[in-house]
Amino acid sequence: MDIADIRKEYTKKSLELEMVAGYPIDQFKFWMDEALKSQVIEPTAMNVSTINSRNRPSSRIVLLKGIDHGFIFYTNYESKKGIELTHFPFAALTFFWPELERQVRIEGEVEKVPANISDEYFLSRPKGSQIGAWVSPQSQSIPSRVYLENREKELIIKFNEDPLTRPANWGGFRLIPDYVEFWQGRANRLHDRIAFEKGVAGNWEKKRLAP
Repeated sequence: MDIADIRKEYTKKSLELEMVAGYPIDQFKFWMDEALKSQVIEPTAMNVSTINSRNRPSSRIVLLKGIDHGFIFYTNYESKKGIELTHFPFAALTFFWPELERQVRIEGEVEKVPANISDEYFLSRPKGSQIGAWVSPQSQSIPSRVYLENREKELIIKFNEDPLTRPANWGGFRLIPDYVEFWQGRANRLHDRIAFEKGVAGNWEKKRLAP
């Protein structure tokens, strides 16, 4: 099959300007709730895009773990994305829910969450995931899979005797949005796009964009 010939017509829903909440995080929560109720595959999975010192972008999928005035996710601070977010604290997130023919794009500034929030989330994780955060020197070169497995065995023994706490190099980031765009697939590629852009005074402007 020629991939250029692949077509899918989007016809499930529409998105009108007056249908969208006045605050983008409220609208996002509404769509996330629909995604959860619809049992879409990995509804909290999002593409996180960062930049490095050469202005080169890098993207990967991570899981959203909290929503307040921003979007919270967790990682190793010494990983590639952790280093890039620390030194160049702006990022973009993209959610895609194909079952609902929807996409959300989010851009904004990034900050580390307070240590107590990272501690609370870390201690809520399964013990295997907690140990995994200690095991992995994320993004660094390692000699083999066996290296990880041996390290895991060592730490399982260690943490059977010692309290298991959050590694200092592991924790949360919060992206505080200044741009949020809701995309609803429509027929003939005439998709609905409603964008929120934050003004200098902190107010949000809502507008329709051409597909």
